[in-house]
Amino acid sequence: MKTKTVTKLFKKVCLFSLALLSFSAIAQEEEKKWFDNFSVNGSVDGYFRYNFGAQNDNSTAPATSFANQSGFALGMANLIVGYEGEKVGFVADLVFGPRGEDAVFLSDGSSQIVNQLYAYWNVTESFKLTFGNFNTFLGYEVISPTGNFNYSTSYMFSYGPFSHTGLKADFTLSDKWSAMVAIMNPTDYTENNPFDTYIFGAQVGYAVDNGSAYLNFRYGNEGEPGLVGPTFQVDLTTGWDLTENFYLGLNTTYLTTEDQGDADASGFYGVALYPQLKTSDNFSLGLRGEYFSVFNGGLVDVIGLDGEGDGNVIAATLTGSYDIGDLTLKPELRLDSTSEDFFADNDGDLTKSLSSFVLGAIYKF
Repeated sequence: MKTKTVTKLFKKVCLFSLALLSFSAIAQEEEKKWFDNFSVNGSVDGYFRYNFGAQNDNSTAPATSFANQSGFALGMANLIVGYEGEKVGFVADLVFGPRGEDAVFLSDGSSQIVNQLYAYWNVTESFKLTFGNFNTFLGYEVISPTGNFNYSTSYMFSYGPFSHTGLKADFTLSDKWSAMVAIMNPTDYTENNPFDTYIFGAQVGYAVDNGSAYLNFRYGNEGEPGLVGPTFQVDLTTGWDLTENFYLGLNTTYLTTEDQGDADASGFYGVALYPQLKTSDNFSLGLRGEYFSVFNGGLVDVIGLDGEGDGNVIAATLTGSYDIGDLTLKPELRLDSTSEDFFADNDGDLTKSLSSFVLGAIYKF
């Protein structure tokens, strides 16, 4: 009798222990699943820049965004916190340093560290709403250096939009096709709307395993009505893996702003090719070849312009990318050649071309 009682008691203890273990495992699994919905990532970067045949005192550089200081210089620290739930989520993208300040140049006060700040709702599997401040959907390049092959940036990126604040709706039309429509503040006014005008955006996308193409649009009044006319921009961004080790990207854009008087519309247009060759597991070589043209004074102090306000620049940027764990080194040679005198040489005389070297260092976490 005692043996049977002990046996029964032992079975009950075992069953109770298994139940506790199962409950604990379920609780741990649920807790882990909840915690896994949060993410923290980002990057830090800096660079060294040197001009050949021109002064290195911050007086001469390509008039593009970022990587335009002489000697050893700072990029930015980027911290991105996100939550991805089944239906809803948010992204808080914070930037610190010169690159971050340049990216949010129209922000004031505490907003000067906010690169993106938005919440989203997956209404259905094929319909998503995003509300807040988000980086632009136009163009090939992005603000974070982790998203670009070249360390320095293009003219099209530098003078296209950086960020928008508004409401956008993304639609999944099929396994390959997507679409987006948006209503937003004037471009890069991320904190508020000072003009009581709005910008409309749209995108049609096509994506398969070896590449994608996106046709982007924006239209609206970017400034005070009566002083600034409506701006229209159309932009194509595409990239394809032509072989296992060779990739080819392309970006082309056209922007025009209507004049409120009798003058012709002004603006700019451009095209850039991005061939990239992977030579080993750790090293790749890429070239950005860009042609950028300004008409009717659409931009000033960017490239040399003639008496009619027209001018163009051809910029060739050869970049190596070497990965050492989570650290990436990017040595880069760049040549900018304008149609009119714009740069200054060592003697302070104006010239049409500038060659420079950049070494970027990016740590991603």
